[in-house]
Formats: sequence, structure tokens, C-alpha cells
Amino acid sequence: MSVISYMQGLGMGASLILPLGAQNVFVLTQGVKNQRPLLVALICALCDASLIALGVGGAGSLIASSPLLLKLATAWGVLFLAWYGWRALRGALDTRPRGADQTEARQGTLLRIVAATLAVTLLNPHVYLDTVLLLGSLSAQHTGDGRYWFGAGAMTASFCWFFSLSLGARQLAPLFRQTLSWRLLDGFTCAVMWGVAGSLIIGSL
Repeated sequence: MSVISYMQGLGMGASLILPLGAQNVFVLTQGVKNQRPLLVALICALCDASLIALGVGGAGSLIASSPLLLKLATAWGVLFLAWYGWRALRGALDTRPRGADQTEARQGTLLRIVAATLAVTLLNPHVYLDTVLLLGSLSAQHTGDGRYWFGAGAMTASFCWFFSLSLGARQLAPLFRQTLSWRLLDGFTCAVMWGVAGSLIIGSL
């Protein structure tokens, strides 16, 4: 039973985390730019694991009973995503030469990278809906220790995905020897960030 619960959690966790979103694009971008990609992946995975643990532990009902928390998270999430998308748009419109040799020069400070990673992860209400509410409620369908094995499977999916995405992105660095590649990446990042922000606004109406 534990193996079945674990595999179900692994599959459900993967299905929720694989679709393209702000967090995945952020991890991908940090990997390409070589801005502490493994630390970014670790923070995202640990945040997911913590939220999944809360959901498995029964915190989903508490959050669901407080719409104010979700509304506040939505507001902050929209503001952050709009700002991050604006930064990316400025990069997309920047015609100054950029290349792979400038990757290290684009390194951000440790504090800024950690803060941005936490923001793009925790200011998105979707992460709470997926981890705490959905995975938490699904885990409750498993009896005994099965719910914890289900949660462990979902956590495994998060760790595997974020580190795979981060390490895979680093292999794309040679493609970014041209300024056009950086501009396309920034434009893609802007589109995703603003698209997610727009969906949050529509969903809150």
C-alpha cells in the first residue's frame, strides 16, 4: 500500500509541477544565467516540500477557511509578477551586446536571488492551491501511513523536477552567445510573468 501511495503522490506531484508557469520560467532563467541555479532549485523544492507537508498535516482546511489570506497573496503576487515582467521587457528591448561571456557579470547578490526566489514561489496563490489544498485533500484519501507516503512521493517529484530543470538550463548557456538569444529569453519571461499575473487578476474577480 505504501508503494502505491508513494507512486500516486509522485505522479500527481509531477502533473501539477510540470506545466509552464512563473516559477518554472524563473528557475530556467536563473539556470541559463548561471545565477546560483542549484540554490534556486533547492529553495523552490524545499518550499514545495514544506507546503505539501502542511497540506498532508491538515492545514488545507485552515487556509480554505480564510479567503483573506488568498486575496492578500494574490495582490502581492500580481505586483511582483508585473514588476518582474517589466524588468524582463526592458531586457528584451535592450539592444546592447550581450553574450555568454557576460553571464558571470549578470550575477545578482545572494540576498536578491534568495528574495526573488521566495517571492516568485510564495507570492503565487496557485502554489497553495496545488500543494496545501489539492495534494493535502488527495492525501487524506489514503489510510494510515499512506497519506504520508503520498506526500513523500509529491515532494520527490518537486526535488527531481527543479534540479533537473536547473541543471538542464545550464546546458543551454552556449546558445546564449548572441544578444538575440538573451532578448528572446527576456521576452518569453515577460510574457509568462504577465500572463500569470493576468490570470490571477481574472481569477480574483
